[in-house]
Amino acid sequence: MSSPESFPGLHAWLETPLGRYVMAWERTRFDTLVADIFGYHAVQLGLPEFDLLQANRMPFRFRAGAGEVQVELDYAALPFAAASLDLVVLPHVLEFAANPHQVLREVERVLVPEGHVVIAGFNPLSLFGMKRLLAREACAYPWHGQYLSLRRIKDWLALLSFEANCQASGCYVPALEQEKWIERMAFLDGAGSRWWPIGGGVYLIHAIKRVQGMRLIMPKWERKAAARALAPLIQKTSPRREGSQKTLVERDFGRD
Repeated sequence: MSSPESFPGLHAWLETPLGRYVMAWERTRFDTLVADIFGYHAVQLGLPEFDLLQANRMPFRFRAGAGEVQVELDYAALPFAAASLDLVVLPHVLEFAANPHQVLREVERVLVPEGHVVIAGFNPLSLFGMKRLLAREACAYPWHGQYLSLRRIKDWLALLSFEANCQASGCYVPALEQEKWIERMAFLDGAGSRWWPIGGGVYLIHAIKRVQGMRLIMPKWERKAAARALAPLIQKTSPRREGSQKTLVERDFGRD
């Protein structure tokens, strides 16, 4: 946490042509996913140089981690109260964290029931994953990370009572560093999304925290309104009026 950046090598790689290609796809997907997630508090963990919550409309949004952030923290021990956040965004944190499962446990703890998490990661079952296996520079970002498959992420989320809502995979171009070759191979994005939908170099997954046995508690004013709507209409009459009405009835019967 004392480092000026959480993953300094990753930040440098994202400035390369291949990194810009990846982030262009991810930012578009993040904007689409978070735009319709509502609540009060949203946090982005990691990659503070990219505002991945810009399309969200929650009143309180901030970035946390290391570097140019509002809150510096350890991903494995989030300094937030339990059930205090409505949305957590995790862009490429799990594959470089020392204990990714603990990071997810902390995310589950700080999310409110029905809270949302959006995770971005590198796909090991892709051309990016093949590049990782063949990379000679074992310490170079992003190839040295612990790439987690979508299936493993889903298993972890299910163990933590999350329900996977949707997922997306993209960036089918081989892990080439030259911009001209990335542009020439761009046709693979269309073909890959059609013929190999889970084989993109990166993926996004959106999940919702489910809590068993929860029920909606209506405010008191709604219960009163419902009770009034169901109650029979009773006409109140004063004792004097009741007596006078009785006299009139007896008088009418007397006449008969």
